[in-house]
Amino acid sequence: MATATDHTRTPFAGPGLGEFEAARAIVARVAQPTPMESSRYLSDLLGAPVLLQCENLQRTGSYKIRGAYNRLSKLSAEERERGVVAASAGNHAQGVAFAARELGIHATIFMPVGVAIPKFQATRAYGADVVLSGSIVDETLQAAADFAAETGAVLIPPFDHPDVIAGQGTLGLEILDAVPDVATVVVPIGGGGLISGVASAIKQRAAVEGRTVRVIGVQAANAAAYPPSLAAGEPTDIALLATIADGIAVRRPGALNFEIIREAVDAVVAVSEDDIARAMVVLLERAKLVVEPAGAAGVAAILTGQVPADGTTVAILSGGNIDPLLMQRVISQGLAASDRYLKLRIMLPDRPGQLARIAEILAGVNANVVEVLHTRHGRGMQLSQVELDVSVETRGTEHRSHVIDALRAAGYDPVVDDE
Repeated sequence: MATATDHTRTPFAGPGLGEFEAARAIVARVAQPTPMESSRYLSDLLGAPVLLQCENLQRTGSYKIRGAYNRLSKLSAEERERGVVAASAGNHAQGVAFAARELGIHATIFMPVGVAIPKFQATRAYGADVVLSGSIVDETLQAAADFAAETGAVLIPPFDHPDVIAGQGTLGLEILDAVPDVATVVVPIGGGGLISGVASAIKQRAAVEGRTVRVIGVQAANAAAYPPSLAAGEPTDIALLATIADGIAVRRPGALNFEIIREAVDAVVAVSEDDIARAMVVLLERAKLVVEPAGAAGVAAILTGQVPADGTTVAILSGGNIDPLLMQRVISQGLAASDRYLKLRIMLPDRPGQLARIAEILAGVNANVVEVLHTRHGRGMQLSQVELDVSVETRGTEHRSHVIDALRAAGYDPVVDDE
């Protein structure tokens, strides 16, 4: 076992403990200590204390400022004069733009066409030149690489660089200071920058202290490149599916990140779109925290029973940058996934009073009507029928079943619309 002063030992690829500690001093110039909030709801659910590391409240709205500032601070005077370039759909863009402004470096940021307006405006407000290019992030990354080759600007990668990893890992050291008895840390994974830094820093310092800490990574199921890559023993490309967690939608793991993760991370799990949406609603209602989909992945893993209850658990809320319009849609999806929003199609006889009768039944079981569509036009309908589409708020799974049973008891045949 390493001694308390042995900071040169590097059991994993990438930065050693001394480099993480040096990065912490640098990152502290711009990154503020974010709150560590306890969650009684999640603690009761898990059967062990659960704390939330609120990097959604970090400057620029995410942890990305840590790695970006650490990387830019290491540039030579000649490199700073050439300027920097980065590609991102949001958080990395804002982190690089902010860091560049603080260090007096000119930044050009490539963002995909159709990027959320709040992210575009925030990045530009930090003083960067923003160029919209490509319909997907891979195309945007290529455009940034081409720009770097043409102009000599220094390309700042979002995750696959030792300085970036060291910067992100400073959060792991802060977690250990804030929660000395932490047993498990749950971290969202995209390319792997955050978890490779956090896991390496935590494991190395825990070893110095003579103890262990479990680190669990969480990916969106529609963009889970790490499970097949770990199974193959090398970074592997996947076909990305649409996901609300665009902040962790990465086709291929970073090379250095992969090397660290396969040694330092204890497990990688995946969560569905509904799981993520439900986690965001839980964070809004129970913790009063606005968290972007990627940032809620760790809480989604707890809600789905993929995190063991063997001691104090910290879930990192990695970001809070979300378009209000997306938030509106995600809340609806999260409520539906929690059986608190129910859409029904009901065929009714085309005669007076039927709509009023349905309303009376729903009121009788305390289901709040949100929206109603009443039409005589539709495929498969008889001339003597009308179709009623009704959306109601329910209190959960049991109440949802009670609403459906009440309609059936009255002679109707409601069809649940799960879309």
